[in-house]
Amino acid sequence: MTAADDGKIKPKLILASGSPRRVQLLDQIGIEPHFIRPVDLDETPKPREIPRKLAQRLAREKAQKCARMIIGDKALDMSGKGFTYNILASDTVVGVGRRILGKAESIEQARDHLIMLSGRAHRVYTSVAVIDGISKKLRQKTVETRVRFKRLSEQEINNYLSSGEWRDKAGSYAIQGFAGTFVVNMIGQYSNVVGLPLYETTSLLRSVGIDPAQKWPNQAI
Repeated sequence: MTAADDGKIKPKLILASGSPRRVQLLDQIGIEPHFIRPVDLDETPKPREIPRKLAQRLAREKAQKCARMIIGDKALDMSGKGFTYNILASDTVVGVGRRILGKAESIEQARDHLIMLSGRAHRVYTSVAVIDGISKKLRQKTVETRVRFKRLSEQEINNYLSSGEWRDKAGSYAIQGFAGTFVVNMIGQYSNVVGLPLYETTSLLRSVGIDPAQKWPNQAI
């Protein structure tokens, strides 16, 4: 019996991101996207745009652009197959006060970011947006995590920059990597800093009929 035969629409997932970190976090909760469709956007903040609002806008625009991109995509032609594709997009922004620390475009800019983060607290905002494949309604949640770095020595900064780990990272660091040694304390979700708050992501996925718990192993007790 096919999905169409049993009268039920089977929800599937498109991830509007090429981030391996987000793929790994989804895998952690038992979700494997059926398709990955990265979206390129100009991530330049608008005048007076604060970090939280930037994360929200970019996540929303990524989801909406992905929805436009997949129109006419032959690989996603689900006509008569009983499937619907839901879109998941996310964006992470690091903020120090109202200042936004995006992805560094050069090693010099990454150095400036690390100097600014050294010995002080900052906030990491990740916004997650889901578009329901049936209703086309967009749902969104935004999470804040507060992180404090130790005071970094010049040698520590040089060593970190030499590792190359700063590339393509908001704020020029990866908490799941070497930069984890810089963190003195944190208030909020670790997964949010990595790039996908798992509690809120699970809630959004369930709202479109995708329950991660159904993917978990079922072993006899």
